[in-house]
Amino acid sequence: MTMPLDAPDWREMNQDELDRGLNNSLAVADSGEIVATWERRSAELRKRHPDYIDLRYGPRERNRIDFLKAADRAPTLLFIHGGYWQMRAKEAFTLVAEGPMAHGINVALIGYTLAPDATLDEIVAEIHAGIDFLSAQLPVLGGDGKGIVVSGWSAGGHLAAMALAHPKVAAGLGISGIYELEPIRHSYLNAKLGLDEPASRRNSPATQDSGPAKPLSLVVGSSELPLLRKQTADFACYRASHGLPVTYEEILGANHFTIMNEMISPAGRITTLIRQLLERPAA
Repeated sequence: MTMPLDAPDWREMNQDELDRGLNNSLAVADSGEIVATWERRSAELRKRHPDYIDLRYGPRERNRIDFLKAADRAPTLLFIHGGYWQMRAKEAFTLVAEGPMAHGINVALIGYTLAPDATLDEIVAEIHAGIDFLSAQLPVLGGDGKGIVVSGWSAGGHLAAMALAHPKVAAGLGISGIYELEPIRHSYLNAKLGLDEPASRRNSPATQDSGPAKPLSLVVGSSELPLLRKQTADFACYRASHGLPVTYEEILGANHFTIMNEMISPAGRITTLIRQLLERPAA
């Protein structure tokens, strides 16, 4: 496992360098157009699968899950959206279901309360509550009940890693995730998150004493910001050093947004990794 050669130490960066080093929207000039396309295609897909939309798992407005059914008694993937825990919504990401559903995989997408209306501790708790709800409903919805694979992009990758400890989660996949929150705490992003050092440490999968011994695949784009690539590489090294099952790879040429094409496409690399995780025999 190799470390990105251009990976900086965030502690040696000034404030402007650190803020720019974490700003994916600024780094990808056409990111707004990409997200607009996601939203349009997602709306079209939701219209084709209207039966189980906005299932409520908790009392807050965003405590809702969409379930897109590919087949009865099919395995289930849960996707957690990104946006640095403070923007975006599940409705913009429905199109990521296209790749897995082409292979008979049911896909659920979970919403959660955004910062500053919720702390990161509360957001993590909401994801766990959503998994409680989804796992209980799967017999009715059409899932096979054999354990959920949880995935997420960007901040959703962090939340997927935090959800790996849930007893109903069998495996995970993190896409361009954040796994160590101290750089976030010292950046512009903390204005809404309000992390202090204990909360940062408590919610950083890469700084815990150990972690869930469940399969975890980690991917990141080779054209992403160096700090993001380092986050994924460091977390993969952490998992390996603790003897925890992990795979790591960079998607050649992909940036923070185009990497999602590898999940949207039935032939995409991320779709293949999801299939491999679901096909693993139960422990």
